[in-house]
Amino acid sequence: MSTDAYIGLGSNLADPAEQLARAISELAMLPQTTLVAQSPFYASRPVGPQDQPDFINGAVHLVTTLTAHQLLDHLQHIEQAHGRERLQHWGPRTLDLDILVFGNDCIQDERLTVPHAELANRDFALQPLLDLAPDITLPCGQAIRELRLQCPDNGLRKLPPLARN
Repeated sequence: MSTDAYIGLGSNLADPAEQLARAISELAMLPQTTLVAQSPFYASRPVGPQDQPDFINGAVHLVTTLTAHQLLDHLQHIEQAHGRERLQHWGPRTLDLDILVFGNDCIQDERLTVPHAELANRDFALQPLLDLAPDITLPCGQAIRELRLQCPDNGLRKLPPLARN
């Protein structure tokens, strides 16, 4: 059975737009997975420590027959291949890949929380998700559009398409 999965992407180190573009290419090559669409890229201030560069964020829509945990394993492998180091909570990073929504699944275990635990508080995740699926609702019935309207502004700025090259 295929599942619609929405993945949030973020980077603020080592040419962030290039990090995201490379990650999207790698996501398109995952086994049992099809890349359906990608959002525009956005810049935003960092969450947490402010003594770091702004982030570039986006999202992709995948259709996959992988389980959520198998997909997570692949995402973490891609992050590691991009030199991701987990040195500081909400600190700078070369690449961050998060499962935002995985079909209608609600998952909460030691490795994974889906829908993403902080989704409602992250304009840089909600807006790209809306770009991909304007009518999407969470398994609990909450509309992403409504969450976006209620979300605090983090200085989100849509980047021109040329910034993705």
